[in-house]
Amino acid sequence: MSFDFNAYLNRIGIAKPETTLAGLSELQQAQLSAIPFENINPLLGLLPDLETVALMDKIIAKRRGGYCFELNSLFGHALDELRFAYRPILARVRMGRSEGGPRLHLAFIVEAEGEPWLVDVGFGGPSHYRPLRLNTEQEQIQDHNRFRLRREADSGETVLERLQDDGWFALYSFDLSRVQRCDLEAANLVCTTWDQSLLSQNLLVCRNTCAGWVQLFNTRFSQFIGGEQISTAVDGASHLQALLNEQFDIEIDDDQLVLLANRLALAGH
Repeated sequence: MSFDFNAYLNRIGIAKPETTLAGLSELQQAQLSAIPFENINPLLGLLPDLETVALMDKIIAKRRGGYCFELNSLFGHALDELRFAYRPILARVRMGRSEGGPRLHLAFIVEAEGEPWLVDVGFGGPSHYRPLRLNTEQEQIQDHNRFRLRREADSGETVLERLQDDGWFALYSFDLSRVQRCDLEAANLVCTTWDQSLLSQNLLVCRNTCAGWVQLFNTRFSQFIGGEQISTAVDGASHLQALLNEQFDIEIDDDQLVLLANRLALAGH
């Protein structure tokens, strides 16, 4: 199965956008809203398949989500269809730290209207949901969120930061080193099998909604609305299944539910 652009557009709920900055922004927001970030397979020890046929089957036909290598790989096919010029980058996740770990996050630099933009539909955290202009360090406002791209002389990297109550919070950093397919395959393997990888040891599910950001981290479900966070604990396997279905539009079968509940040490049905 090759990439089916019409099926993809139906999955994210929009008509074919224009090859403009506005169209790129619409595409990014639509995928983030319709397709959740989720690492159920890596947490269960199942290596994500990055081939196009596997992405179409899992994310489009079976209406699952995925993590950065799956979600941004799928998005890359859409960029190809729309004839955007782009390049992949591999980033170091920081999440507040002064430096990142290995290059284990995939994102894109996309050219639109004569400028490069940072575009990402696969980051498992409260990041940007519209393109960010690359060649500026000024704040960029997206609704009630503020972001900036800070050049860091010591590392030679660009740091994506989000403004929080206590100051700027580093999400990830990157440079413009060339990324090859083998780099993605290696990073995909590390994320799934390395015992120091966040995604091999923890459940992380998140999605943009019209009301705000929703996130499930292990056994805690959180909603981020208007800058406020409301969190509740997951009360057993049945509650987990309901949250996955109702908040993230993810359906898993009973066997997967049992495995996932056991991995999270949740009570039974």
